[in-house]
Amino acid sequence: MHLRKITTAAVAAATALTLAACGSDSGDEEGGAETTESADIADAPGADQGTVLDQPFEKPDFVLTDTEGEPYDFAAETDGHATLLYFGYTNCPDICPLTMSNIANAAGTLTPEQREDLRVVFVTTDPERDTPESLGPWLAAQDPEFTGLTGDFETIQQAARSLGVAVEPSYEEDNGDIVSTHGTQVLAFLPTDDKAHVVYTEGVTAETFERDLPGLIAGELP
Repeated sequence: MHLRKITTAAVAAATALTLAACGSDSGDEEGGAETTESADIADAPGADQGTVLDQPFEKPDFVLTDTEGEPYDFAAETDGHATLLYFGYTNCPDICPLTMSNIANAAGTLTPEQREDLRVVFVTTDPERDTPESLGPWLAAQDPEFTGLTGDFETIQQAARSLGVAVEPSYEEDNGDIVSTHGTQVLAFLPTDDKAHVVYTEGVTAETFERDLPGLIAGELP
């Protein structure tokens, strides 16, 4: 085992306090500053490893809009597939694109059969700016097979909170920067029971995902 088990409650409590406050220019260009506040988890694994939950999270049942403008039923579309779920937004200066890039690089090492069985879903925390038209090209630049979702903020926030991911409404600072505050964890759902058994937090590398993905796709813990 590469990972240590930890209680779901402990992860939820700690990761809810691990937020990225990502500031960006109110225009189209990215900018601003990003700060992260974090809480330590006792007996947690290293920063480059995921965390296996003793009680996995149930898969949230929500419907949002994909980058084609079509309804996307998350539970139904990912049923029976290993799924990585991340909440972030396209104007994030570094954490969000780095996380998605790490996953994309790891996914690129999979066999075609393995890749077909993997679902990677990015849910925006800034739906007012991340429309299907803007979210689509941004995510396709990471990996055209990734799924991007936008829609009602309350639906997004409720889904995130059910998984211990803190998401707050975007706001504009005095200097015009727009800030979106969100948890930085990636939830990994196994295909065997459609529950999130592993949580990856900020600091996990592409190598970690590359190592873990084949097992997750096969329904095995890392």
